[in-house]
Amino acid sequence: MGAYRVCVYAICKNEAKFAKRFMDSVSEADDVVVLDTGSDDDSVKLLTGLGAHVYTEKIEPWRFDTARNRALALVPENTDICVSIDLDEVFRPGWRDKVEAAWAKGADMIKYRYTWSFNPDGSEGVVFWINKIHARHGFRWINPVHEVLTHDGPIRALYAEGVQVDHLSDPTKSRAQYLPLLELSVQEDPDNDRNMHYLGREYLFNKKWQACIDTLKRHLSMPKAIWPDERCASMRFIARAEVELGHAREAEQWLLRACAEAPYLREPWLDYARLLYLQNNFYGMVFLAQRALEIAERPRSYVCEADAWGFLPYDLLSLGLFYTGQKERALEAAREALRLAPYVERLKNNVACIEAALAQEHPQA
Repeated sequence: MGAYRVCVYAICKNEAKFAKRFMDSVSEADDVVVLDTGSDDDSVKLLTGLGAHVYTEKIEPWRFDTARNRALALVPENTDICVSIDLDEVFRPGWRDKVEAAWAKGADMIKYRYTWSFNPDGSEGVVFWINKIHARHGFRWINPVHEVLTHDGPIRALYAEGVQVDHLSDPTKSRAQYLPLLELSVQEDPDNDRNMHYLGREYLFNKKWQACIDTLKRHLSMPKAIWPDERCASMRFIARAEVELGHAREAEQWLLRACAEAPYLREPWLDYARLLYLQNNFYGMVFLAQRALEIAERPRSYVCEADAWGFLPYDLLSLGLFYTGQKERALEAAREALRLAPYVERLKNNVACIEAALAQEHPQA
């Protein structure tokens, strides 16, 4: 037992295959509370057998904030630190001591590192920092989907360096409920800029190009939409939708705005480089890829994309260099891209093609 009482709470539906892994991951907590929302597998039985306090309740109509608030209400009143985590997520060992160390500095909420996805070779994909560890009282969840914690008053949120959660997702789960729930979120709170951005992004995922453009333009016009990182993302997503509609000029205008909005992010430079590749503007590609690579510090925000911090900058750079006749440098960049993503067959082929081109130019004596 530590200096503080720690309770993990979660919602669950048909998560039997994750039950043991989840319970092993949160075993450092004093209590584990799970609200099952209608499983028809062995979730309840397995979790109970492994030591969780499991309650059952159907949430109708379904919304994530309601379910999480019901689960939070089940956390014992004498809890100091509440930890919200899903069953397809895993804490790496030693998390509790690091959380308590941050808590001792006067935190109401803890921010910690979160790996949302992994690449095929097991390396990290999308990584950002989240804040689902909080005090027992004064907090509640809001929004039907992409739910977030809110508090009655000021919050002191501190980073807990070394706390790591990995999202080991179930690829069979559908995202079908996300779009209608996001539309509901915007109907309920039309002034919420974050939800408007999420809705526009979801339209992009669903290939609703014009709806994406219209919604993200609304986001950018909102008085509260002032965070440059998210504004930049909206501009980039509009550009992607414009490309799909065959509007290259409009896409380029939005990408220029995105680069100006958040020049410290890699993503806008790389999106612009991809557009120039489609236009055969290879000198521009080289400049933009190099500009992205000059940004050495990976942001902690959720808008950070995996490709931007993986092989993509070197891949685009190698293509630009090759088509501008700089084959030796192109080979260096291509090899670096392959080192970062050895599972991508196209990168292997690129290296082989550049090596072959160089061999033709400089045959063995």
